[in-house]
Order: sequence, then structure tokens, then C-alpha cells
Amino acid sequence: MVPRFFVTGTDTGVGKTQASRALLSLFVDAGLSPQGFKPYESGCPSLSAPSDALSLREAARSDLPLDVVCPHRFRAPLAPGIAARRLGREPDWNTTLAAWERVRHGPVVVEGAGGLFVPLDSSHDVIDLISTLGLPVLLVARAGLGTLNHTALSLEALAARNIPVAAVLLSRSTPSRDPSERDNAALIAERHHIQVLGPVPYLVEPRRCHAAFRKALAPLVSKRARGR
Repeated sequence: MVPRFFVTGTDTGVGKTQASRALLSLFVDAGLSPQGFKPYESGCPSLSAPSDALSLREAARSDLPLDVVCPHRFRAPLAPGIAARRLGREPDWNTTLAAWERVRHGPVVVEGAGGLFVPLDSSHDVIDLISTLGLPVLLVARAGLGTLNHTALSLEALAARNIPVAAVLLSRSTPSRDPSERDNAALIAERHHIQVLGPVPYLVEPRRCHAAFRKALAPLVSKRARGR
């Protein structure tokens, strides 16, 4: 089967872009020709250089036009639907779907914006996009205290839409560790009958961080896809 994932999170800043980059690089190493798709990106100081989308395109070694990789870009560091509303605009859902048609036929990693109920326009949240694209989800969550609740709520929302979840990836977003990390992965796996990966350690140096995400996510890429 062609490997394809939608990477979403329990919150913002949990490591979605790092996870997406890692998956794309694993696909490339397997001899595949993947595409990264970041249809909505906020917090772009320069609309011509959205950092997350460019990072995904680089990891995929793709030459797709930026307007395909990331058709909706906003300067304000807000939910895309809110950023657009402040500008008096409505992001065109059909533009999103047209860009998806350019990337959907091979290996692909789609990165969402924030969590499941972040508004993308006046009618759609991230979870609506996941449901429309029909991809299995990689849910990225914080490793520490609070993740049991946030992860459970996200998994229940996905289950209510019959959206398959490939795995939960736990990631440390701060250098400090807390006692809950000892139990969180096992409890999530036990209660929700799901594969839990990580936790990915907190690492500042980009190459070491990338390597850590690759190591944690390697089990999601089949032996066949990895060329082994």
C-alpha cells in the first residue's frame, strides 16, 4: 500500500512539523517520491516563504510549486480561519481540494494546523479536512502531564468520525521531565488499544532532533516501503 498520513496534534507546538519531516525523509530513504502538503499555514512573517511548508517540501525533495504545497498562508499567528476573518477573507475550500488532487496519487504526508477543532474557514475545522481526505492519522501529543486527557479527547473525536489512527507519537516539548511520562505511553496504549511511539526527547540541535523523530517513527514505515 502507498504510505500516506495526516499529521495532526492534540495542541499547537507539539512537534507536527518535525514528525512530518521525519516521515517524508523516511519515505525518501525507501526510494519513494513523496509529497508534503501543508494546505494552511499561519504565523508566516513572509507569505512567499512559509517555513513549515518549505520545510516539508525540502524533506520530500520535491519541486512542486509552493501554491500547491501550501495554498493558504497568513501572517498572523492565529488559527487560519481566524487569521482570514481578520482580513475579511474566506479561504476557498475548493482551492484546498484542487491542490490535494496534485499530491494525492502517491506517498504523501499532510500536516494540519494546530489541533482537530482549529477553524480553517467559516464551515470547516481541521477534523473536517482529515475526514474529506480520508487519510489515517498520526496524532502527535505532548509526553508529559495533561496528555492523557488531551489525547483521549482527540482519539474520541476521531473515532466519532470513523477516522483511522495509525499511531500516537509522544514528544517532549520542554527540557524538563515530569513523573507522568513514566506511565503515559502504556496507559494510552492500554485504554485506547493503539500503537504509541516515543517519547521523542527534547533536543534543540536540529539534526539531532530530526534523527530522534526518524527513529521514533520508523515503525510506521513498513519494511517493504523501506526497501528491506
